[in-house]
Amino acid sequence: MEKGLKVVSLFDGISCGRIALERANIPVRQYFASEIKPDALKVTMSNYPDTIQLGDVRNINFAEVCGECDLLIGGSPCQDLSHAHSERLGLKGEKSSLFWEFVRAKKELNPKYFLLENVEMLPNDFETISQALGTYPVNINSELVSAQLRNRFYWTNIGDKNYNLFGFPTCAIPQPKDKKIYLQDVLTSGFADRLKAHCIKESESRPYSNKEKMLRRYKTTRMFMLVFEDLKNELSCRHLNQTELERLQTLPEGYTKILNRNHAAGVIGDGWTVDVIAHIFSFIKESEVVA
Repeated sequence: MEKGLKVVSLFDGISCGRIALERANIPVRQYFASEIKPDALKVTMSNYPDTIQLGDVRNINFAEVCGECDLLIGGSPCQDLSHAHSERLGLKGEKSSLFWEFVRAKKELNPKYFLLENVEMLPNDFETISQALGTYPVNINSELVSAQLRNRFYWTNIGDKNYNLFGFPTCAIPQPKDKKIYLQDVLTSGFADRLKAHCIKESESRPYSNKEKMLRRYKTTRMFMLVFEDLKNELSCRHLNQTELERLQTLPEGYTKILNRNHAAGVIGDGWTVDVIAHIFSFIKESEVVA
């Protein structure tokens, strides 16, 4: 029998899931991806040209195009769920309602395994997602495996389960070992003023060019990262460079080199912390990797 998983990745971004499978030593037989952002597509196809791109998730007949699959993965859009956005429409919002496309794909594909990632959200939306997927998630902060604070929830049927009084399952994947990686460790030069970086966001793609404005905004909001090349001169500050952003997401260095720094920052911020996903995938049974 042919070895390797048949994978369908929705909201695929830059294919962080595929890197994680490699890092977990899980072979891939076929990798189908649904993604529409041009920059993300460029990165994926420059690294994995054998990816079968399916286009907009709303227009895919999964049963017809893919048949069944071994692993369905995705991080559905979080904009309407996140605390970072004042108008939180939740699963009724235009972007975050795309979660239901993941549910549709799960029904049509009947995968052996699934994994959905998303952010902390209001209790009603959290419960709706959990009931729709048949499990409560595991909560893992990327700070355990990287220099970045990135608190995320992962709904999956991979690994063992715990059950509540009503018999409803919760993912029992243990927390990854703390690698004790700090922001200073990932810098190519200069100095950090904190142990861990804030969660990388798509907004990293729009850096300030004026250093005085940059510093003033940084001191006011503390919501983006600066590096200081000279501890005696605050205006020696700079934004994180492309290599540092890749390291924060535990991507291979140079993975986004087809893009310039600002375009790369946008898709890196949209992506997954690879080593968290690899940790989850490490609980896939070896016997299930054979087609």
